[in-house]
Amino acid sequence: MSKKLSLLAAVALSALTASAADRLTGTPLGCPEIAGHAASAIFDGDPSTWYESSATTYTWAGIDLGTPHVITRIGLLPAKTTNGAALTRLAIVQGANQPDFSDAIPIYMVKSTPASGTMTYADVDCSRGFRYIRYCGPANSRSRLSELELYGTAGEGDDSRLWQVTNLPTVVVNTVNAEEPYDKEHDIPGNIIIISENGADILDKPGTIRERGNASREFPKKPWRLKFDKKQSVLGSPAKAKKWTLINNYGDKSLMRNILAFEVARMFDMTYVPFCRPVDVILNGEYKGCYQLCDQVEVNPGRVEIDEMEPGDTSGDALTGGYLVEVDAYADQELSWFTTSHYGLPVTIKSPKDDEIVPAQAAYIRDYFNRLEPMMKDTDPVTGYRSVFDNRSFIQHMLVNEIAGNTDTYWSTYMYKRRNDPRIYTGPVWDFDLGWDNDSRTWHVWQSSGNGWLWNSGRGSAANGMIYFAQRILTKDPSTADEIIDIWHEARTRGLSVQWLLDLVDSTAAELEQSQQLNFMRWPILNQFVHQNPQVAGSYAGELDVIRRYIREQMPHLERVMGYEGHDSGIADASQASGRLTVDGRRIITEGYADGTRYRVVSLDGRSVAEAACGTPTHELAPGLYLVAIPGCSTVKVVIR
Repeated sequence: MSKKLSLLAAVALSALTASAADRLTGTPLGCPEIAGHAASAIFDGDPSTWYESSATTYTWAGIDLGTPHVITRIGLLPAKTTNGAALTRLAIVQGANQPDFSDAIPIYMVKSTPASGTMTYADVDCSRGFRYIRYCGPANSRSRLSELELYGTAGEGDDSRLWQVTNLPTVVVNTVNAEEPYDKEHDIPGNIIIISENGADILDKPGTIRERGNASREFPKKPWRLKFDKKQSVLGSPAKAKKWTLINNYGDKSLMRNILAFEVARMFDMTYVPFCRPVDVILNGEYKGCYQLCDQVEVNPGRVEIDEMEPGDTSGDALTGGYLVEVDAYADQELSWFTTSHYGLPVTIKSPKDDEIVPAQAAYIRDYFNRLEPMMKDTDPVTGYRSVFDNRSFIQHMLVNEIAGNTDTYWSTYMYKRRNDPRIYTGPVWDFDLGWDNDSRTWHVWQSSGNGWLWNSGRGSAANGMIYFAQRILTKDPSTADEIIDIWHEARTRGLSVQWLLDLVDSTAAELEQSQQLNFMRWPILNQFVHQNPQVAGSYAGELDVIRRYIREQMPHLERVMGYEGHDSGIADASQASGRLTVDGRRIITEGYADGTRYRVVSLDGRSVAEAACGTPTHELAPGLYLVAIPGCSTVKVVIR
């Protein structure tokens, strides 16, 4: 019966006695070595010799077995050097069938410091056969190793059972010549391999890798963008696409802040919430830690679902969309961007892409924003800014960020416009590493925001002009306060609560338990201030307690801010000075207004659903929230049950 080593057992391996007659042999291989320490040393049976590479990292020593073998057991003996045993911790043994190791996948990992001076053996649970096997030392170890013993049976095997680092999916990237990504512009070619969490499925396709992000690129644990040569669906993702992101979560020591925020966004029924899965990552044989494999925010089915424009879309309906933009404090570092004329918003055009957008398209979306901004003082749902801007998605976006206490809510804000739709929509939410009380500038969030919202407290960060833009919608439009409560209530009825969030933290922590242990071996920062950390909890459990306390404080705080006490009975501000508005079942009835007065009923997304003379009831309306506009009267909010 095969055995999978658990992380709890780490690599407290049984010291089994192996027969030299059963040991696999072949031709030694390796990276350039320091003189006298060739790759052949790890197969010579002499514990006094060892391999040591001339380079410090991304190095290896291995063997060509001549034909594929299913490896069933390995033995490792650390080098007899200072810290020789410690320098094997987090080393990885890989198998491959290509001599350049482009298809290499892990079959074993040293998860704790082995005994010094003693051969340590472990069973291998991988059904694929390999011709080439290599030992890849961790960073800065020069792959020092005294002995590597391999045992197994000849054969190609199959892919019914592949080895994984932990219970999470494993992402392996093998680049040409082991070149490390070094900036955001140059794509490094290689193979991208993703092994599912049950070890029974593998995706192995050519692609590229490069760095991504802004501030996160400054960390030693780098964030990356993956790009397959052809579109792929990964780990059950809704989208089939070329581009994917690996979020590094270096300053987020819980490793889950994005995961929590994305689940909150789903509670608010946002149109698109990024796909996100925690994974273990190996680059060129080196373990890099626990990451989150996420969508690239882009126009694509299963992502931002709008028309993808062609260069020829320069007139008529085709020119109206779709456009994906980002109000972005870093816009001036991009190629395709503009500044709005009224609020001075820096707006990056994400789609059409830099190399595809034409002047007519860039002018259209720029002029659209410039027409929107002067309209924002007009709050009439028919004639005002709501006719060209979707309040609902903007409120959803704000509430998700407020729950997460995201300092950067309006530092980077995605928006999009569909073809033949006059409204600009907000979303998706993105980037919560500073959320959930993880920013010294706003810690503790429920206190630093005073009696109001964090975004409007003066403590958060925002792109130029974005706070004034948000204030016009969220504080100066008299209808918005009620809409906030209604949208909050919808999420509460779907299950949003303090307890739901606490349970989500617990279940995510259980999923991450094995991986977080290895991650903080690789990046021992639990006792360090990193990025904007306001405090050092000193342990992973302590980091989770920070989030739990935050949830217990922030959720009640937000309900006090918005004045949420459950939900009203259906009608707000229904009485007017010159008449009366009532609801009979699902019909709206107006009475007592001047002869000839007409009214209009508008849904929250700006659609006109009914129009009639006062005194004439509407047809039966679908359940939902509506705004009733009557000339000479304030707009009335009506809830149809």
